[in-house]
Amino acid sequence: MRSTGLRRSVAATAVAVAAATALAACGSSSPSAAGQHSGDAAGKTLQIAYMSFAVANSYDAPMLAAAEAQAADDNAKLTVFDANNSPQTQYSQLQNAINSGKYDGIIVQPILATGLTTLVKQAVAKGIKVVNIDQTMGPSYDTDQPQVKGLSANVTFVPDYIGGQLGKLTVQYCRSKNLSPCNVGYMYDIKASSLDVAIRGAFDKAVAGSPVKVVAEGQDYFTPADGVKATEDMLQSSPDIDVIVASDQGLEGATQAFAADKKTGVMMIGFGASAAGLSYVKAGTDYAEVAQTPATEGRLGVQALTEAIRTGKDSGGINALANEPDGGIATKANVDKFTAEWPG
Repeated sequence: MRSTGLRRSVAATAVAVAAATALAACGSSSPSAAGQHSGDAAGKTLQIAYMSFAVANSYDAPMLAAAEAQAADDNAKLTVFDANNSPQTQYSQLQNAINSGKYDGIIVQPILATGLTTLVKQAVAKGIKVVNIDQTMGPSYDTDQPQVKGLSANVTFVPDYIGGQLGKLTVQYCRSKNLSPCNVGYMYDIKASSLDVAIRGAFDKAVAGSPVKVVAEGQDYFTPADGVKATEDMLQSSPDIDVIVASDQGLEGATQAFAADKKTGVMMIGFGASAAGLSYVKAGTDYAEVAQTPATEGRLGVQALTEAIRTGKDSGGINALANEPDGGIATKANVDKFTAEWPG
């Protein structure tokens, strides 16, 4: 999940990326020094560039910490590049890392799904191993398989899965309470982002033909404070809301808004399985959570990258939810089986 700064940068991205792509095309395409290291990589300390979308984000921080711990175990050193939610900054940072010739491999965590694909292809062509983690890289949001030729691994969540499960859980709850219609307040993180569009599209498909009716919308920008305001605005426009659907940061805001307004009787359904989200499930105020595992993604991403550098083996798509109970759906019946990987 990403924080507020992304809303300021999305609009300028297309122009910035197009310009940067033109500049990159003028650079050298000869193999870099990093690309020549695979033969003698067995015993050396590997140099890895880690392209973070936002180091300070509460979701990203445990991912980076797990990646650094795994790198230490694998005799590798991470150099962290913090884009701070700016697609333009991230593009320039990756371009500089590739051209520097310093790195045996690169971890990418793209802000925009297709924003880095041109540069990743350049890195692969230079012999630099690249692993994508967390966010989709490519035009399709329904797969965890690599969408860029030459990626050594792809360790991501699947937006269509999240949206579809949110929709199914909402229908399940509404039918269990015989609510028809069942009025839903839907809280985006950033409505204009391609990620949110994909999650909402899958949600709408899952609730089609059911009693679920979205009567209000808001945006939390990945912060509880904005989630408070979004919830208050939705309840003001539609006081008969039965369910609020949001990411965990949005649900934190909704919980605060309910307490301030002494509002009861509104169920929450979320995604993230953060410490906050799981606590709401235990309390019965959150019907269910679709899990995300940022620390697992960071650890598995580095494992796959160091293996690719040292052995040449590619790992393809890696499901970070493979070891989560019940397909990564936390309910009051099984919530004690889940361990939160981020605070919320």
